[in-house]
Amino acid sequence: MMFERFTKAARAVVKGAVEHAERAGAAVVTEEHLLLALLDREDTRAADALHALCPPDRRPSLLAALAEARRRAGLSRADTEALADLGIDVGAVVARVEEAHGAGALAGDRKDAGWWSGRRSFSREAKAVLEKSLRVALARKDWEIGDEHLLLALTATGGVVAEALADHGVTYIAVEDAVSSPAV
Repeated sequence: MMFERFTKAARAVVKGAVEHAERAGAAVVTEEHLLLALLDREDTRAADALHALCPPDRRPSLLAALAEARRRAGLSRADTEALADLGIDVGAVVARVEEAHGAGALAGDRKDAGWWSGRRSFSREAKAVLEKSLRVALARKDWEIGDEHLLLALTATGGVVAEALADHGVTYIAVEDAVSSPAV
């Protein structure tokens, strides 16, 4: 199993992501929960990279971008633009749905009233990040998967989280440079 290769810091991120999902009442752990758990970390390679690339004073903007994407049902700008090319105004759709069902109706993070097994699963996208972190570690010739590999994987998988990170200067190349630089 891949999790044996996770460092203590990477395991803490996965555990933190589950805790973020639980606090939000989300049915599954998402990429966003992984990012939130990474943002919680201190004194790790990923935490240092995030601190350098997206300092704490810029984090509210990052979180607002994620919240806005959640409000659009998780659609990225590319998705929104593609739909606009088809004549679909996502902003108008969101406004109509929220008018009928309340603010945040498309967010998908409302409390799940259905059956729950007691253990949160990971979304397909979050699983892809975990799998990508292994490929990133192998490409870097690292035997263990650290939290920096999770951050690199988040920036490389595309989608809303990668888009929000890139908008805040946290790209794959920038993270690669930050985690490859010797500690000060």
